Amino acid sequence: MGAGEVGLREAASAPWYAGLTRRHWRILWGSYLGWIFDGYEAVALVYALRPALASILTPEQAQAPASYVGLAIGITLLGWGIGGLMGGIAADYIGRKRMMMISILGYAVFTGLTAFAGSFTQLAILRFITGLAIGSEWSTGIALVAETWPNRARPKGCGFLQSGFGGGAVLAAIVWAVLAATEPLGPESWRILFALGALPAFVCLYLRRALEESEQWMQALKAQRWAATAEDAGHAPRAAQRPFTLAEIFREPESRRRVLLATAMSFATTVGWWAVSSWLPAYTEGLAKAAGEPANVWGPRMGIIYNVGAITAYVISGFVADAIGRRAFLLVTYVGCIVTSLACYLWTGGLVPFMGLAFLNGFFTLGFAFSWMAIYLAELFTPAVRATAASVVFNGARLIAWIFPILAGQIVTAFGGVAAAALTLSSVYVIGLVVPWFMPETRGRPLPE
Repeated sequence: MGAGEVGLREAASAPWYAGLTRRHWRILWGSYLGWIFDGYEAVALVYALRPALASILTPEQAQAPASYVGLAIGITLLGWGIGGLMGGIAADYIGRKRMMMISILGYAVFTGLTAFAGSFTQLAILRFITGLAIGSEWSTGIALVAETWPNRARPKGCGFLQSGFGGGAVLAAIVWAVLAATEPLGPESWRILFALGALPAFVCLYLRRALEESEQWMQALKAQRWAATAEDAGHAPRAAQRPFTLAEIFREPESRRRVLLATAMSFATTVGWWAVSSWLPAYTEGLAKAAGEPANVWGPRMGIIYNVGAITAYVISGFVADAIGRRAFLLVTYVGCIVTSLACYLWTGGLVPFMGLAFLNGFFTLGFAFSWMAIYLAELFTPAVRATAASVVFNGARLIAWIFPILAGQIVTAFGGVAAAALTLSSVYVIGLVVPWFMPETRGRPLPE
């Protein structure tokens, strides 16, 4: 056996974390901090929205609260989609580190300002601007971690990064549970939840020193490698002038196919979470009231358990995707989303077993359903367009999906309950059972350069 074969065998038998340095973990931690507060901000909206609307809606508006809940969520998603597209493109031009700092500072400021909203119009404007900033952060962090971590560890690192969203969601649920139990500002206590969202501004001070720019991205620009995928390298322009990244990912045939298919699955994930699982706290409170239990205890409790399920899925997602392959991971994910969503909204039994269902629903609809994008998208595109492509898939779906929470609110109003709305819209997960068969399998392959 030659020395080369011995070296390859030793490399294959080495643990997944072999070769990771303090620099790798520092980059992951810096990106993780940004995503924690994204998770906090997004879930804080779900918990605080109903008491916030009870406080700021006019008597006439208060006649249809579910419609305004859906409208506020939809406006946030619209801002998230637009901001994500802009931020992803910018990250491919000005760098991952700089764009991440801009987005974190932006959503910290405007989340904090949401605490002072005095009308639905003010709330909607602040939610839209906050969404612009939130959308910019995800694709930037994913590209940075994927491009700096070794191939063997990359899926795990991206899964760990995605767990930051769940960590932030649990943090929001804990804060909301404390506020719901103590009500320090009475019916205005929801404002504290948003005020605390301004704290991420201080994270930028750490990121300035902790993060390093992606060498892979800088080398691709220096070498003028503009192709969006390895398969389309022969079609990419060779000129020194760089093509516009958003146009390039749709100009090349293979890249265009991947973007459209992945966006269809992202659409299923996005609609599924915002229009299905975001109603779970209200459904839980309804179950609690029917059982004679305090709704303000069981709602936040479910939120914590749901997000613990999501975090569990995030942390193990990279290991599972590497073990069974990307396509199988996607199919398992969307089957789980359908089964657990139906189980939750058809449940009429006790609250304790329902908490188990909430854990499983969080595991699939928030955990695996978003993890695949963190792990898989970076493997489909080259550094020159990676952040742009990821942002189009992750955030572009929101430019379509933002209308569905509004429709869900109208369905709730028309049918008199959240279960009917959630069960109707959970059918969107069927998309995830079809699309994976047309996507490439990338398990074990290095990132395209």
